[in-house]
Amino acid sequence: MLFTKAFSCIAIIFFYNQDAAFFLYREFFYKTFYEDCAIVAGMESPVQILYEDKYIVVINKSCNLLSVPFPGSTSKNALDILHELRRRRGLVHGSFKPYAVHRLDRETSGVMMFALTQDARQKIMNSWQTMVTKRCYHALAETPQGRNGKNLADSGVIDNPLAKNAAHHSYVSERGSKKGAVQDAVTHYRILKRGQKYTLFELELETGRTNQIRAHLAYCGYPLAGDKLYRAKTDPFKRLCLHARSLEFVHPYTKEKLSFEVPEDPRWLSCIN
Repeated sequence: MLFTKAFSCIAIIFFYNQDAAFFLYREFFYKTFYEDCAIVAGMESPVQILYEDKYIVVINKSCNLLSVPFPGSTSKNALDILHELRRRRGLVHGSFKPYAVHRLDRETSGVMMFALTQDARQKIMNSWQTMVTKRCYHALAETPQGRNGKNLADSGVIDNPLAKNAAHHSYVSERGSKKGAVQDAVTHYRILKRGQKYTLFELELETGRTNQIRAHLAYCGYPLAGDKLYRAKTDPFKRLCLHARSLEFVHPYTKEKLSFEVPEDPRWLSCIN
C-alpha cells in the first residue's frame, strides 16, 4: 500500500514537473532500501567502524547510502551517520564533523576513510597517490552473451579514456575524440570466476575517475549486475554489485602500514555456475 500511494503521488507530480518527480523517486527509493542492504550484509548500522584514532577513521559503508550529503538531498549519508555514532560515544565537540578524503558511489558498498582533523584531511589529500598502496574492488558482472563482449582474458588492463555526458555520467570515449573533456582512465582487473550468466571480477584502480569501473566493464560487454545506468539486464540482489573490498595505506602520522578488508556478499559467488 505504501508503495502504491507513493508512486501514485510521484506520477501526479511527474505530470507537472519531471525533475521534481525524479528527485522524490530517488529519495523514496534509497530511504526505503538502504537499510535492507545493511541487513543483508549482517550490519547493525549502515556504517560500521573498522578503525579509529585521533586522526582518521575507516568504515564499512552499506550500499545505497551516500558517502557525503549533496545540496538538496535529505537522504541519510555515511558522514552524518558516522558523526552520530561518534557523538553518542562522547567523541564529538561542538559542530565538528569528519572530513571526506575520497568517496564511494551511492550504490557501492565497502571500505572507505574519513579524516578527523583539518590537518589530517589536507595531509591525506596531498599524498593520496603515494600513501594509498592498494584499493581493491570486487564486482559481479553479467557475462556477455553471443558476440556482445570483448572476450576478456583472465587478467589485464582496461585503459580506454573516459568522458562525461550531459548528466555527468562517464562513458568510454574513442581515442582521439574531441567531444568534451576526455580523461585517461586505467583499470587493472582479474577474473576470479566465470559463469554462464555472471562473472566475478577483482579490480584495482590506477586512476579514480567517476564511475570508472562501471563504464570500463560495460564498454567491454560486462555491465555490473543491477547497474541500470549502464544497461544491465538483471538485478539479482536489488543493488549495484560493486564492493570496495580492501584498502591499504601508510598512516599519515605514524607511518604504520594499515590494511582493511571486508568481503562482499557471499551470494555473489554462489550464483555463478
